[in-house]
Amino acid sequence: MDVYRTPDHRFDSLSGYAFEPHYVEQDGLRMHYVDEGSGDPVLLLHGEPTWSYLYRKMIPVLARRSRPIAPDYFGFGRSDKPVPREWYTYDAHYASIERLAEQLDLGGATVVVQDWGGPIGLRLAVEHPERVGRLVILNTGIFSGRPPSDAWLQFRDFVRRVGTELRPGQLVRITCPTELSDDVVAAYDAPFPTPESKTGVLMFPELVPTEEAHPAAATMRGVREALRSWERPALVLFSDSDPIFSGRPAERFAELIPGAGPAETVTGAGHFLQEDRGEEIAERIARFLAET
Repeated sequence: MDVYRTPDHRFDSLSGYAFEPHYVEQDGLRMHYVDEGSGDPVLLLHGEPTWSYLYRKMIPVLARRSRPIAPDYFGFGRSDKPVPREWYTYDAHYASIERLAEQLDLGGATVVVQDWGGPIGLRLAVEHPERVGRLVILNTGIFSGRPPSDAWLQFRDFVRRVGTELRPGQLVRITCPTELSDDVVAAYDAPFPTPESKTGVLMFPELVPTEEAHPAAATMRGVREALRSWERPALVLFSDSDPIFSGRPAERFAELIPGAGPAETVTGAGHFLQEDRGEEIAERIARFLAET
């Protein structure tokens, strides 16, 4: 299989991101993850089109009291990037994170999910409760096969239209209420210097079920149904300015999950709330860990 590996020099001196890289190998592919601090593991799962850089403001705060672990999915960040589009499926992404949890022998982990981290991390929780003790749910959804919001459909159409000209950093910039520096935008772009490096970014929108016959729809509906029995602690924390997950998604998660408290709101943040209010969110998660 044709695989692209982003040169290491692309990650030199990135703004705010000086973490030592760690790697595991899975079937000949190298997966990167950040592993800082010590104590109870906190698994930080990113979405589209970001990578572990998204959590750079949260990792130092969490590392004071716990062990934050932030992987890059295959196709993202410092992880290897399969070039064939057919490699990318919901099951393949999930299996890689499931295997990472096994390779690191995680137990009692707090799983923090946002965007695509939701379908992946919440599935890990319900399929492997022996590895997950708490959930933190940020700006995400579980897709049943019904068409998503108009804003999301416009995003998918945009990704299809621009193809390999897509600039992940610019996508993050235009969705953030806070102004991002050019250095930060360049850091989000760093893993994707060539057309073949962007297959994973281009494929994630295609993996969202927009009809019940989609290959991932039945599995995601099963995850959502299993969450009705999740009685362990769960913190639901959504931002106030997300065009993708508008309406009452946070309240619906809080109502769905027995272990969740009332939904909470992060003000002044967009879809990538870790970028807008990273330190604040990390402090709230730290309190959640202490309380539970």
